[in-house]
Amino acid sequence: MPDNSFRPCIAITSGEPAGVGPDILAKLRPAQFAARLIIVGDSDLIESRSGLPTKPYQQNLTDNDDSYFEVLHLPLNNSCVAGKLDASNATYVLQMLERCCKGCLSGEFDAMVTGPIQKDIINQSGVKFSGHTEFLAELCLVEKPVMLLMTDELRVALATTHLPLRDVADAINTGLIIKIAGIIDTDLRLRFGFKQPHIKICGLNPHAGENGYIGREEIEVISPAIQILKQNGLKVSGPYPADTVFTPRGLIDADVVLAMYHDQGLPVLKHAGFHHAINTTLGLPIIRTSVDHGTALTLAGSNQADAGSLFAAISSAIFQSSCKQRYASGT
Repeated sequence: MPDNSFRPCIAITSGEPAGVGPDILAKLRPAQFAARLIIVGDSDLIESRSGLPTKPYQQNLTDNDDSYFEVLHLPLNNSCVAGKLDASNATYVLQMLERCCKGCLSGEFDAMVTGPIQKDIINQSGVKFSGHTEFLAELCLVEKPVMLLMTDELRVALATTHLPLRDVADAINTGLIIKIAGIIDTDLRLRFGFKQPHIKICGLNPHAGENGYIGREEIEVISPAIQILKQNGLKVSGPYPADTVFTPRGLIDADVVLAMYHDQGLPVLKHAGFHHAINTTLGLPIIRTSVDHGTALTLAGSNQADAGSLFAAISSAIFQSSCKQRYASGT
């Protein structure tokens, strides 16, 4: 269990300025969380779109005044209109991520929570960008991050993330599965307090290949990885057909399901709890959680966006920080 006396410092990026990121901050109240919350972004934008009372962030501030939000100000490159993307603000979005990541690496922040961003507008600005996960891994000098999506009752990790479907089979190999399962096992122990998490591993093909009739990746790649992982002491099983492992009976003894590709696992998870699902990145030296929804441009500025995923992401960041602190102290 986490240490209830520990009050972590959590940095929250406000996300794509034209999207609902600044809006959903309005639903927060500092006193709702056992943490110091720092909102990162343009202070004028945050105040105008969220209506929150704010004060400038000071790193060494020790008072616990919960009547204001602290804002770490990073200025927009260009004025922003809700719902209208502007490629000139793409570097502003990346600056938020970099500032929070470096703050976590230095110990200034205990964790970071990321608001929704628009990948295509960042790429249109001339910056090659495939997503938060990969960008933060590069900043942290980590070769292989792992994307873990969670609801209250379901955890789904991904062997591959943002790849075209035709490239997935070539990207999966025995070494990759061994590495990813090891990261999952380590971080579920460190950040979530599991003693020996059970990882259920999906097959790649329909019916998990049906003994090689519908593909041989299960026989030649996935099963050998599972056997090595068992020999290394990990609690793993599979490969399972995705259409049976994601049933109530299939999930009853699973702590996490490792899916082979993005749309094998995430549609199930989002159906199970879209407004309360979150994304967290495993395998990094920092704790990062995120909302599990997009920028919702049509809702930006309307005050109608649901903040449930943001609440869950902040709560998870606090929980993971507390578990990590207890693990480090040996308690």
